[in-house]
Amino acid sequence: MKHVSFQFNRMRMRTTTAIFTLLCTLTLSTSICADDQINNDHQALTPEIATPPFKYVWGHAYHILPETHNSESGYFSLCEGLDGKIYVGTAKYGENSYLVEFNPKTGQQKIVIDTNKVCGLQPKSYNEAQSKIHTRNSVGRSGTIYVGSMESPKPEDPTQYPGGYVMTYDPTTETAKSHGIASPGMGVIDVVSDEERGIVYVVLINAKKPWMLYDLKTKQYRPLGPIPTVFGTTLIDNRGHANVITKDFQLAQFNPDNGEVKVRDIVAGGKKLKPGSPSAWAPTWNLAQNGRTAYLIQLLDPTLYAIDLLSDGQVVNAVNHGPMIGGKNPDSRCALSIAPDGNVYALVRVDNETGFGGFYLHHLVQFDPTTETMNDLGVLAVKNPDFFFKSPGAKPEHPATNDDHPPYYGYHTLPDGTLTPLYNHLAMIATRDGTIYVTIIYPFTILKIDRPSSKG
Repeated sequence: MKHVSFQFNRMRMRTTTAIFTLLCTLTLSTSICADDQINNDHQALTPEIATPPFKYVWGHAYHILPETHNSESGYFSLCEGLDGKIYVGTAKYGENSYLVEFNPKTGQQKIVIDTNKVCGLQPKSYNEAQSKIHTRNSVGRSGTIYVGSMESPKPEDPTQYPGGYVMTYDPTTETAKSHGIASPGMGVIDVVSDEERGIVYVVLINAKKPWMLYDLKTKQYRPLGPIPTVFGTTLIDNRGHANVITKDFQLAQFNPDNGEVKVRDIVAGGKKLKPGSPSAWAPTWNLAQNGRTAYLIQLLDPTLYAIDLLSDGQVVNAVNHGPMIGGKNPDSRCALSIAPDGNVYALVRVDNETGFGGFYLHHLVQFDPTTETMNDLGVLAVKNPDFFFKSPGAKPEHPATNDDHPPYYGYHTLPDGTLTPLYNHLAMIATRDGTIYVTIIYPFTILKIDRPSSKG
């Protein structure tokens, strides 16, 4: 499976032609086959039926360079550089992975990291390949982009994965560099730098190995002790201390000045925060502008927590702000970000129970820390639904866009003809100018949303 912890959704994505056709037939008010159904559906509806019971958040879609992926897929890899450009990691299963630079001003894209080329690799089998750049990505004070690679294992392939690489890209010099394998046999899920101290924090996939520290001067990796959670990420607070959520949903903190590691429970409202199953509670968190408050939600639980990383005492204090949105079967994947104005944004998919179409709806929601209020800004919608066929290098015969899987099978059309994401968003960021970017799979898309209004 390509997403190891997300098997239940992957099974849906890989449905057979018969199941896919049946879904399109049974769902009269919506359609996965957006490119074929959009005109007919729109013409057949009365004005009353075609009025959505929710607001839209409109974005302009761009198809990510098709030569950098082979299943229209990517993961959490999304960040804004100090140069204002957007950097997206891709997955080319069994072959390679890439970091793509997207210029918001021109819409142009280019490859800035070719993992095989940068690391001097020639994989001889599927399992030997660095198939994904899955890391959330981070940007150092210098503007250097930090990423890592990982595998996409096939059980039937007897060859062993060598381990994931830590890599950097310097936009100033336009040079990429390999920093070697962090841990033999283990993929890299997070890379965060403290350039002032010359160190890099690395989290390995699957909550099996310790949190790692890399010394940029000695070029050596060493374990820090605690084992981070599945899809764990490091935050560096305003003291320069590193923070990560452990596999037991505790907070591990590392003081680089004295080498001390501290692990404490996180407590909200007098109750210790506890994890569910690894596939359900993988957390996404980000640091507020004050450098001490970390906002966190979980994969299948949109409850927003504010964690005080500078808490004194035996426990770490947190505040439960409640769910960011209601609805059945919530799903949020690396989609919480904090804008420069302090507002917290998240993207959450819920079942579509509105009677307006079917399947799922992906809502952009906002938390205002000043008023402590939640705002549902609306459902994601695509301004330019023909984007795939107008993108450079698009190939209709692509493995993810053949007869079994039409070009937009990761989207569906609502009764008013609006194209909206179906299965999964995989990352979301709020940038310095207030623009929001979202990555969506099938086809692999970056959706650019102008600064949202709290009024929706």
